[in-house]
Amino acid sequence: MAAKAAEKVINQRGISADDIELIIVCTVTPDMFYPSTACRVQNIIGAKNCWGFDLSAACSGFIFGLMTGAQFIENGVHKKVLVIGADKMSSIVNMQDRNTCVLFGDGAAAVLLEPTEDRSTGVLDYIMHIDGSGEKFLYQPGGGSLHPATYETVEKGMHFVHQAGQSVFKEAVKGMADVSLEIMERNNISAQQVAYLVPHQANLRILSATADRIGVKMDKVMVNIHKYGNTTSGTIPSCISEYAQEGKIKKGDYLVLSSFGAGFTWGSLLVRWAL
Repeated sequence: MAAKAAEKVINQRGISADDIELIIVCTVTPDMFYPSTACRVQNIIGAKNCWGFDLSAACSGFIFGLMTGAQFIENGVHKKVLVIGADKMSSIVNMQDRNTCVLFGDGAAAVLLEPTEDRSTGVLDYIMHIDGSGEKFLYQPGGGSLHPATYETVEKGMHFVHQAGQSVFKEAVKGMADVSLEIMERNNISAQQVAYLVPHQANLRILSATADRIGVKMDKVMVNIHKYGNTTSGTIPSCISEYAQEGKIKKGDYLVLSSFGAGFTWGSLLVRWAL
């Protein structure tokens, strides 16, 4: 999935894979622990002149990766950075747990970051947070070095997603809403100036609550959860990709990206569309 997403954006931009200088794959379901999925993507697409790595921040993975990639552009280190959000959630959900498995989907999308001469466009600001005390509410206990795979860990279902839905919902509503409003206020951006709120597609109630908090109507909220479910790191880039292809995003539009995930991890980016 990640490689196909990478190839799609490369073809859309009309560039060669050899032009890519850095690949960041945001995922909690890597193809394997090592080599990294970034290495596998690099090999599949034939990007011979780049380096890369995987980034794990659960549902906030893409905005963490986007912020990281933007630093390399802003510092002048690289001119073409590929940021991919990709997760195969069907591989880690328990199909017997009907409270959890129906929420998630598989998906991947990518964006290409490049320098802009207009400093008023691009990634303008970001706010990122983590809080490790949230571990007990959303986690996958088995498979790492703490609980390596054994017959017992498989029998106990430790390799599946474990989620305390109500606790996560409460924290997600507050986290996404507060950080979205904070980044708008910090940059003197009003609700009327926001072209789209681009939230992580957790569920419609969280999306609606976040929109209410920052004062935008639902017609200015990017939504695709009804089509794909929660694809974790894939939700925000897939929304942006679809809306851009449909011509709904215009040059100069302000986008507020916001997410909340296991860890807990959460944050927001303010982006002004440069194309």
